[in-house]
Amino acid sequence: GLPQVAYRETLRGPAAAEGRYIKQTGGRGQYGHVKIRVEPLGRDGGFVFLNSIVGGSIPREFIPSIEAGAREAMEGGVLAGYSMTDVKVELYDGSFHEVDSSEMAFKIAASMAFKEASRRAGVALLEPVMRLEVVVPDAYMGEVIGDLNARRGRIQSLESRPGLQAIQAVVPLERMFGYATDLRSMTQGRGNYTMHFSHYEEVPKTISEEVVARVTGTARR
Repeated sequence: GLPQVAYRETLRGPAAAEGRYIKQTGGRGQYGHVKIRVEPLGRDGGFVFLNSIVGGSIPREFIPSIEAGAREAMEGGVLAGYSMTDVKVELYDGSFHEVDSSEMAFKIAASMAFKEASRRAGVALLEPVMRLEVVVPDAYMGEVIGDLNARRGRIQSLESRPGLQAIQAVVPLERMFGYATDLRSMTQGRGNYTMHFSHYEEVPKTISEEVVARVTGTARR
């Protein structure tokens, strides 16, 4: 099949939620309870975890497990299973049980809280966008530009060279599979291009819905 596009997810806005994991199975139980806030960071913000607990509502030894739970949930995604990026998580409250609290219980509680907060905040799908330079003879420039526009490309600049045009554009990776063959056909083998990764940006709503439906198996019938 076609190569798979490495989509990512990110938050649309801030939100707060709590996660409470309680399990009693005879003998020692499990108890973890966290309250977190999430918010989006700027591009390339990565992941930031802030511990704002005061007063000892959660013992310090459980904090790394809470961060690990949030990070694990982030890597698993919320919308379509793609890893999330550019997210800040703030732990601001919670509670523990003297006997039943454990690292695993707090990890699970943090994962639950992160997923719920993300759903409340809204999640956007991001796609990789490539920077492209296409060099073609003058006679083929119009057709090549039209093709790039059809691929959701955005022309950045045109540079004239003796008998040639160099087209600078940014184009979603998802629309670039098979481009080498198409370019050869459009230019009778006289065009060439170079392409490298530029950045991630939000996928248009209709395309995002198609991707999510395809991944989650919820395509409309």
